[in-house]
Amino acid sequence: MQTQETLQPTTKSERISAMDTIRGISLFGILLMNIIGFGLYKAYFDPTNNGGATGWNLTVWWMNTLFFEGTMRGMFSMLFGAGILLFTGRSVENTPGTVVTDLFFRRLMWMLLFGIIHCYLLLWDGEILYCYALVGMFAFSFRHLLPKQLIIGAVVILLLAFAWTAKDYFQLKNTFETSTAAIIKKAKGQKLTKEEVKAIEKWTEKNKEDKATPEQLKEEMSARSKGYWSIVMHKAPGNMMAETVFIYRYNFLDTLAMMLWGMAFFKLGILNRTADAAAKSKRFYLLMALIGYGIGISINYYEGLLQVSNNFSILSINQSFLTYDLGRIPTTCGHIALIMLFVKSGFLPFLQKSLAAVGQMAFTNYITHSIICNFIFLGYGFSMYGKLQRYELYYIVIGIWTFQLIASPIWLKYFRFGPLEWLWRSLTYWKMQPMKR
Repeated sequence: MQTQETLQPTTKSERISAMDTIRGISLFGILLMNIIGFGLYKAYFDPTNNGGATGWNLTVWWMNTLFFEGTMRGMFSMLFGAGILLFTGRSVENTPGTVVTDLFFRRLMWMLLFGIIHCYLLLWDGEILYCYALVGMFAFSFRHLLPKQLIIGAVVILLLAFAWTAKDYFQLKNTFETSTAAIIKKAKGQKLTKEEVKAIEKWTEKNKEDKATPEQLKEEMSARSKGYWSIVMHKAPGNMMAETVFIYRYNFLDTLAMMLWGMAFFKLGILNRTADAAAKSKRFYLLMALIGYGIGISINYYEGLLQVSNNFSILSINQSFLTYDLGRIPTTCGHIALIMLFVKSGFLPFLQKSLAAVGQMAFTNYITHSIICNFIFLGYGFSMYGKLQRYELYYIVIGIWTFQLIASPIWLKYFRFGPLEWLWRSLTYWKMQPMKR
């Protein structure tokens, strides 16, 4: 009988370069969005809070809204779903299923621990490893479904998420309307009902939560300009919220749906050529890009216009969430198609090789983003939090991209894995993996 000692991490010859390239591009795209959370206060969805909402700052916001919001994370989640099939499929051929399951869940157990460390000690509350570990445990059970079944499952999950978002939005809208009417009523000297008083309190609290005052910004900048352990304690409550309530309210359904979608695309041969599906043609990817971008960017534009025309009001931002998946999923598919056309073209081979190396070292590069950005923005480094304009953040992004495009292929020329990939694999297989080539 085979034992788990016969199993080995994926070798270079077994890797799928197209998926590594997509992973590298999506990792860079994630930094485009995450840099807002690293450097600005409450500005991810609302640029009026910090960093500027006019000129180049608004242009940058528009670019992210049209092309990148939710799409880079969506691609990464899809690749994680495809990775589940790769990990279990490669091992299943000559190995008992119980061993595969043991390895897979041990792999996720360590990812979950890395996510906790990343959030609480490396101080990135937007981290995704913890969420992927949790959701991956559920996605594992869907790996044998047919592509059609996987897509249906993803659509059902997204419809559940939409229903929840719609409920939240209409409750918020009702609170706003009741509160507005109550304030007018109060101004006329009329007595308010308990429901009206409660509505005013709820809307006031929502404003305090979503809209930053100069005093709040000053307090947060001060708190993040102190020493490391002071910042750890300051961020701990928010980090706990990010890895509990936020995951189960927002990220869980979103991530599970995209993992299932990624499994379906892998089985259909869209992400790669499989034994069950022929390689897709350039015409297929061109059509996929045109349809995806045509639908997705149009809806993303509608959402952006809704917010800008209402000066980023709380209600308009939340209303834009109603069509969020209708815009970002087709756009994500458009991105995948465009990247696959790029890979199939053979254009700029040196860039493709570098992007694939970035994707192959995605774990190390992802954590490096947090280490570099937090050193730039927090008090134990340059303490730049809240001080840059939105567009200026992207000088840092370009610098990190350039560094990782150069460093990743050089590292992999001499080593089999990135440093954290090596550690993760060694822990997964209970055996030190050979590092040097």
